[in-house]
Amino acid sequence: MVTRLALLGAGRIGKVHAKAIAEDKRAKLVAVADAFPEAANAIASAAGCAVRTIDEIEADKDIDAVVICTPTNTHADLIERFAKAGKAIFCEKPIDLDVARARACLETVRQTGAKVMLGFNRRFDPHFQAVRREIDAGTIGKVEMVTITSRDPGAPPAEYIKVSGGIFRDMTIHDFDMARFLLGEEIETVVATGSVLVDPKIGELGDYDSASLILTTKSGRQAVISNSRRASYGYDQRIEVHGSLGAVSAENQRPVSIEVATKDGYTRPPLHDFFMTRYTAAYAAEISAFIDSLEKGTAPSPSAEDGLIALALADAALKSAKENKVVRVEL
Repeated sequence: MVTRLALLGAGRIGKVHAKAIAEDKRAKLVAVADAFPEAANAIASAAGCAVRTIDEIEADKDIDAVVICTPTNTHADLIERFAKAGKAIFCEKPIDLDVARARACLETVRQTGAKVMLGFNRRFDPHFQAVRREIDAGTIGKVEMVTITSRDPGAPPAEYIKVSGGIFRDMTIHDFDMARFLLGEEIETVVATGSVLVDPKIGELGDYDSASLILTTKSGRQAVISNSRRASYGYDQRIEVHGSLGAVSAENQRPVSIEVATKDGYTRPPLHDFFMTRYTAAYAAEISAFIDSLEKGTAPSPSAEDGLIALALADAALKSAKENKVVRVEL
């Protein structure tokens, strides 16, 4: 059986998912829709699929699932629309920038019984998955503390900041999901601080470009997150999990993992320049996991509920940073 998919959104992340679908023999991209014909035509030409409207994709009973890569403010509406149409859904994070709207969307998902998977791709990174396997194997004992470092090479343009929902909903939201993935317990409280150290324009737009957070579970387990919109040395992605019997960590990855030694010392190649190359394997693996869930009839993971929880954590972080206090997570 081949799963027939349609791609909604032919931008940067749409191209990544189109490539992942093409590499999975169990899947076939049959249609792409985008508001910009040139973008849709480029993917359609490469994938050998048709350019269609969203209405046509919704009505086509031969399409099993959709991959939503459209702007954030369209996600909830499209999830509801295709849930009612009886199609499985893979959607890039977040569901919406508003928790109440996300809750309403999830109610539609529950009522229709639709299968929805959220695009928290870092869960599928082979290095981070190896860390999780060591946790599950009991190698480091009980998890006590998680440290996540996530820093972008440079700040996005002001126009993007305006619609992003802010650093906690746009950037840290991946780290909230990773913290939950590694802690093994739900987070109860958040302490966050935010600063403008990279670009004054970001502050003028009411956002932060540098943030530090402490997340705490009911039992007292902690996750510490460090975010910055600037890393002059490349895309900085590291995690460490400390447990009662030891620790396990995943270091930064490079396009070429070599080390050169000369009389001047030891040198290594630079880091990946951004998520497009750093998480190539993760993007492919998450689409593969989505296809697996459809073939086996299992619940997709990360779920829409995981998306709601991450968004609630982002709201708690923003409130903490603004009000300078510990904030309890509200779901």
